[in-house]
Amino acid sequence: MCLPLSTERSSVKDSNTFLVETLRSLTSIPSPSGRTEQIVGWTVELLQSWGFEPELTRRGAIKLKLPGKDSSRARALTAHLDTLGAMVRHLKNNGRCALAPVGTWSSRFAEGARVTLHTDEHEYRGTILPLLASGHAYNEKVDQQPVNWEQVELRIDEYCNSFQELEKLGVQPGDFVSIDTGTEVLENGFIFSRHLDDKAGVAAVLNALRLLHEAGHQLPCTTYLILTVREEIGDGGSAVLSPDVWELVTIDNGVQAGTQHSREFGVTLAMGDKTGPFDRRLVLHLDRICKENQLSHQRDLFKHYRSDLAAAVEAGFDVRTALIAIGLDGSHGHERTHLDAIRTASELAHIYLLSPLLD
Repeated sequence: MCLPLSTERSSVKDSNTFLVETLRSLTSIPSPSGRTEQIVGWTVELLQSWGFEPELTRRGAIKLKLPGKDSSRARALTAHLDTLGAMVRHLKNNGRCALAPVGTWSSRFAEGARVTLHTDEHEYRGTILPLLASGHAYNEKVDQQPVNWEQVELRIDEYCNSFQELEKLGVQPGDFVSIDTGTEVLENGFIFSRHLDDKAGVAAVLNALRLLHEAGHQLPCTTYLILTVREEIGDGGSAVLSPDVWELVTIDNGVQAGTQHSREFGVTLAMGDKTGPFDRRLVLHLDRICKENQLSHQRDLFKHYRSDLAAAVEAGFDVRTALIAIGLDGSHGHERTHLDAIRTASELAHIYLLSPLLD
């Protein structure tokens, strides 16, 4: 499907400005899985300012229903607001905190991170450090320390040198730790930030909605835009769909590393992940849209990867599935992408939502 002349997408400059501003806002709000109320509130307020009336599921996901010409069948476009993070596992006698990861990520990428510790009443700044954090003290042993979550601890920037002083600060097991993003947007379009997975995808979804809203055209079928809040812990897409949804498309990260074909430019169409192939007809439909609209794209296959698509299928939803991926270098670590990839993913989603539902 080519984009109709009467619905010419906003200029690239307009989309770039919106995407950058939105991404900066999203990455400034901590949202590790399990502590997403603030970012959900921000996003709901944005949607309401556009005149929409989103609903919240019991677990806190955002669900926006858009009417279409065919009300008997529907499609859904999703991304996830939650990110990686950590929780306090236990308080240590040295006044520091042992940590457990939230989501699947290596402690290698946590070492040295500046963070915020969220207690019930206060927020404290701190740093995640390896247990052997000083070469002056431990010499070559710092290079021999194993890499795992048992080998790091949280140093809080407060006077705190004992278990009892941690308790006085109100620190408890289960307190959340959010990781600073360090977001940078360079003039050449490259973007560095923690948590581009999947705040870049959320920005792309919101921009696609903005383009649809500005165009004012009727959608071909009932359409749900869904922003989940538990993807990083595996079940974000398990309870967000309704039985009328025939097609489910997710925007998430595309793995760029080694022999992968994903790039930080254009859009990546994933053919499958660790759970198996995605729906071939739906992926080829997205591929045709890219070709007809001259959207730069490539295909890839992700062998150590899952998304909200897997959670939905495993929950028993009988839907076609496809993944629109934004290529990330260093995924689940020190992530980088390019504005071109986010914009192209958003353009593809916009045109897809105007295309006919597959039979």
